Amino acid sequence: MKTATNKKETTAKTTTATKTATKAGVTKPKSDAASGLTELFEDGLKDIYWAEKALTKALPKMAKNATSQELIDALNNHLTETEGQISRLEQVFELAGQKAIAKKCDAMAGLIEEGNGILEETEIGVVRDAGIIAACQKIEHYEIATYGTLRQFAETLGMSEAASLLEQTLEEEKGADKALTIVAVNAVNFEAAEAN
Repeated sequence: MKTATNKKETTAKTTTATKTATKAGVTKPKSDAASGLTELFEDGLKDIYWAEKALTKALPKMAKNATSQELIDALNNHLTETEGQISRLEQVFELAGQKAIAKKCDAMAGLIEEGNGILEETEIGVVRDAGIIAACQKIEHYEIATYGTLRQFAETLGMSEAASLLEQTLEEEKGADKALTIVAVNAVNFEAAEAN
């Protein structure tokens, strides 16, 4: 009798979950959707791996369009860091027993596209520099959120070495954001305001 009761409860729970998933407005998952934290973690790694690789192409373009030497230096320094972050991500993939594969990151693609739009919509000089800083800080904030989440996932999954590598990158992203703020506050934004 106990088995029959447990079977009925399980069937009822499954039926309720199915009904919930088919309610109006609830997104049906893809056939390869993550069903556990490990899969969600690995999917997040693929996403940020693509994002970092895309950023190695976007940062030089931003640096070429900047006029402030401090901004150019900050962008070039972060490019070097980004290349190291890609290498670190490859180590995390290895620790997770996975091949390093990139999966298009729609968020980063959109942020880079927005950055390109800022270049087209601003005159060369301090106003464009201010726009570049704004675009890059949006990217940094996305990366900070992503690395913070992935680090926490790694910790929860008991992957302390991976968590440590992700923490190192998280701190670099926070540092890049701070460096951009310093450039903006110390010169660029005031000069851009005077250009009005």
